[in-house]
Amino acid sequence: MTRSFAIPKELVWEAYKQVKANKGGAGVDEESVEMFESKLGDNLYKLWNRMSSGSYFPPPVRGVPIPKKSGGVRMLGVPTVADRVAQTAVKMMLEPLVEPIFHGDSYGYRPGRSALDAVGLVRKRCWKYDWVIEYDIKGLFDNIDHDLLMKAVRKHCQCPWATLYIERWLKAPMEMEDGKLVERDKGTPQGGVVSPLLANIFLHYALDAWLVREHPGTAFCRYADDGVIHCRNREQAEQVMREVGERLLQCKLEMHPEKSRIVYCRDSNRRGDYPNIEFVFLGYSFRPRQAKGRDGRIFMSFLPAVSRASLKVMRQKVRSWRLQLRTGQTLDMLSKKYNPVLMGWANYYGRFYGTALNLLWQSVNKCLVRWLMRKHKLLAEHKTRAGETLERMARNNERAFVHWQMGIVY
Repeated sequence: MTRSFAIPKELVWEAYKQVKANKGGAGVDEESVEMFESKLGDNLYKLWNRMSSGSYFPPPVRGVPIPKKSGGVRMLGVPTVADRVAQTAVKMMLEPLVEPIFHGDSYGYRPGRSALDAVGLVRKRCWKYDWVIEYDIKGLFDNIDHDLLMKAVRKHCQCPWATLYIERWLKAPMEMEDGKLVERDKGTPQGGVVSPLLANIFLHYALDAWLVREHPGTAFCRYADDGVIHCRNREQAEQVMREVGERLLQCKLEMHPEKSRIVYCRDSNRRGDYPNIEFVFLGYSFRPRQAKGRDGRIFMSFLPAVSRASLKVMRQKVRSWRLQLRTGQTLDMLSKKYNPVLMGWANYYGRFYGTALNLLWQSVNKCLVRWLMRKHKLLAEHKTRAGETLERMARNNERAFVHWQMGIVY
C-alpha cells in the first residue's frame, strides 16, 4: 500500500498508551480497550497503515445521552478505541503548535491548568473589579462552524494528514441508541479526544483574542464554554455583554440567555443595590460571604464556595449509596469503597470556603448512624446512643473518612 504521509509508528504507540490509561467505553463496534489489546500489534499496525496511506475513514461515534444538572440531556459522541488512538495521535501533534498562542486566562482542557486554578483567579479578580459578566455559550460543541474552525486550524497546522483527519472527524455521523445515523454539518462531538482542543482553537479567535483587541480594559477567565468577564463599572459591563453577544452571533454561536447575566460583586466596601449579586462558575457560587480579617474583624467579602446545585448533586449521590442497608459490611469496607469519592469532593469543593461542605459531611454521618442502628440491635431504637457510638468510632478511626480527619464527627 502506497503511503502518502510520514506518520511515525512511535506516535501511534504513544497515543495508544494514553488511550489505555484514560480507559473509556466502547464505540459503535462494541470493542473495549481490553478487546483491542488482545490483538494489539495487528490493530495498531492496521491503524497506522491506513492513516499513513490516507485511507483511514473514522467510523460513526456512538451517541450517549448524559443528563444535565439543569435538566434535559447532552449527547456525548463516543469514538471507537481505534479512533481514539487516531485522534490522540493528532492531538499530540497539534497541541504543541497551538498551546503557545492560547491566552493565559484560558484554562479548560489545557496541560498544567485546572478548574481550581481558574476559580482562584476569578476569586482574586472579583476583589479588584466591581462587576462581572457571567456567560455560557449555548451548545458550543454542537454548533461550532466547520469552515471557521478549519480556517483557524490551518493557520497553525500545515500538516496535511492532521487537517485531513480533523475534517473527516468533524463530518463523521453519530449513531443513536436506535441505530439511526445522524449526519453532522456543524459541531465537534463532545466526547471526542481532539474536540476540546478544537473548541479552544475556535474560541481563541472567536472570543479570547477579540476581547483582548476590542476591550483591553476588561479581564476574563474562560474554561471551555463557561466563562466570566470582569468590568470596572456597570456601563462597561452592559456594553461588553451586548458586544460579546453580537460577536458570538458573527461566529455562528449564541450566548445562553438563561445562563448569562451581569453581576455586582457586593461586599463591605461596595454599596448600592443590584438584582444579581451571585454567579456560579465551575461548580462554585460566588457571592457576598462573611470573612475574618487578620485583626479578627468580621467583614463581608465576595467569595466562592460550593454551589447549592453541586451540593444537592453530591447529597443525592450519598443517599443513592443506601449506606444504612449495607449492614453486612464493616466500617473498613465502607471506607475503602466510598472515601475515595468523598476525598475527591473535598479536594475540589473544599479548596475555597470549605465550611460550606459541612452539610454534605453531616449527611454522610447521618447515613452512618442509620447504618449502625440497623447493624446492631442494641442501637436499633436509640439514635442518640448510635450517634455517640459513631463519634467514638470516628475518634478511633479518623482516617476512615476524609471529613473525620477534619474533626467533623456526629
